[in-house]
Amino acid sequence: MNQPAPAALPPPRRVRLKPWLVAQVNSCQYPGLQWVNGEKKCFYIPWRHATRHGPSQDGDNTIFKAWAKETGKYTEGVDEADPAKWKANLRCALNKSRDFRLIYDGPRDMPPQPYKIYEVCSNGPTPAESQPSEDYTLGVGEEEEEEEEELQRMLPSLSLTEAVQPGAPMAPYSLPKEDVKWPPTLQPPVVLGPPAPDPSLLGPAPGNPADFGELLSEVLPSPQPGTLAASLPPTGEQLLPDLLISPHMLPLTDLEIKFQYRGRPPRALTISNPHGCRLFYSQLEATQEQVELFGPVSLEQVRFPSPEDIPSDKQRFYTNQLLDVLDRGLILQLQGQDLYAIRLCQCKVFWSGPCASAHGSHPNPIQREVKTKLFSLEHFLNELILFQKGQTNTPPPFEIFFCFGEEWPDRKPREKKLITVQVVPVAARLLLEMFSGELSWSADSIRLQISNPDLKDRMVEQFKELHHIWQSQQQLQPVAQAPPVAGLSAGQGPWPMHPVGMQ
Repeated sequence: MNQPAPAALPPPRRVRLKPWLVAQVNSCQYPGLQWVNGEKKCFYIPWRHATRHGPSQDGDNTIFKAWAKETGKYTEGVDEADPAKWKANLRCALNKSRDFRLIYDGPRDMPPQPYKIYEVCSNGPTPAESQPSEDYTLGVGEEEEEEEEELQRMLPSLSLTEAVQPGAPMAPYSLPKEDVKWPPTLQPPVVLGPPAPDPSLLGPAPGNPADFGELLSEVLPSPQPGTLAASLPPTGEQLLPDLLISPHMLPLTDLEIKFQYRGRPPRALTISNPHGCRLFYSQLEATQEQVELFGPVSLEQVRFPSPEDIPSDKQRFYTNQLLDVLDRGLILQLQGQDLYAIRLCQCKVFWSGPCASAHGSHPNPIQREVKTKLFSLEHFLNELILFQKGQTNTPPPFEIFFCFGEEWPDRKPREKKLITVQVVPVAARLLLEMFSGELSWSADSIRLQISNPDLKDRMVEQFKELHHIWQSQQQLQPVAQAPPVAGLSAGQGPWPMHPVGMQ
């Protein structure tokens, strides 16, 4: 039996605005919609903005909703309520109509009763005043109004997780004694030692990551004639090989973090912490008793900048909506030579970067309380070797981009996003700049981030010094007189620079 075809939705009705709107003003049905005087030539129409003036006390009883229902663009119980869209529809209808003329646009700051005044034109405006509807251009202030209505329509699409149901009472929070200023004062460097036990969420992945010196020597061996050395730019001091031989000189724990609010100058800082950092926005401090809520206290605590310098009231309102659910924050955890993200906050976070999925045009969310791999130094070095050998056309990526509360990647450019953060592993950028020759080796333009040497570092430096002394002595003697050393091949010294891990 053939099923009846579903009924098609009725097309939007064509309604003459002038008789309908005049009838609504006469009805006194909508609060604030009234004639200016007894001549009934001009009328007031309330024009509230949700972010500037707060929610309407009249609820849904507005002329904007009535116009949407009259024109068939909104059906109660079927369509989703969209007050910003209703307002935009009536505003466009009034602007395009020749039967009405805007004669007063109320103050745009914060009046107690914001409104506009329209004049009812008896025979339509003069040709000089009228414009075809398709050629209508925004007047003074209307472009800003359209942008604010666009921001208002964004609120339902902001990616916030559902509120957590109330559970067992939690231990009291520790509040700071005064407001936190930006840029934040970073904690002193954490002394390397036995790490404090982390919760199971932040526990290390299976397997022990290789020591960086061993990893770098295996993935990126000392340059040999005809290999990587041939692609290096000519430098007098050969600083690149020195850094490869002494990987502890690279700032392996440095992360450059750049905060960006829509349309505002970026704010950047560099943190250096062997455990990583937590990006958050709250007056609550992380404590040892609240590890499951805020992560380990050994993380660098980096607070988002204040949004108070955002000039647009609407944008500042929605930015605060997202910041208000960033109390628990986003953890960037350094583990071995890899960087991970753990999202604790209620605000949804989307990202793109070297370890992101291949679907670059689709939104890529970070699941809540799930460790997500962002960057692998081993993979980066392998790709760097292939690039230097000419086996790939592009250098390996290393920048990581986060978008808070909005989907990313999507068709919208990142400059239009409300809150974004860019993270750069400094060591990867330095290595790429060294090979590409873009790095200036002037002491005035490079701020090397080097840890204080420990006992093992001093021992390595001693071996290096003895190795250089032995090489100098060999250059002063004829090659034939150099006594062979058992177990060493030609050209090697008593301290060969092998990739050997310390036991």
